[in-house]
Amino acid sequence: MSTQGGNDRWKAALAREREKLQKCQNDRKLKSCLPCPEIVECETRKSYVDAVYKSMNRGKGGGFEF
Repeated sequence: MSTQGGNDRWKAALAREREKLQKCQNDRKLKSCLPCPEIVECETRKSYVDAVYKSMNRGKGGGFEF
């Protein structure tokens, strides 16, 4: 698999999860997840955060370094 193809895979997954998250926010008439009472246990948000993390490290694991 080419590097570009791999990048497209992670970008596509992130786009799908972003779309789900935005639909949820729109359905609840929210601009952010923060005011949502379900934020702590929300599977939609967890999936989105996971997709962001994977897109940043291309699924290779590891941690964030600040």
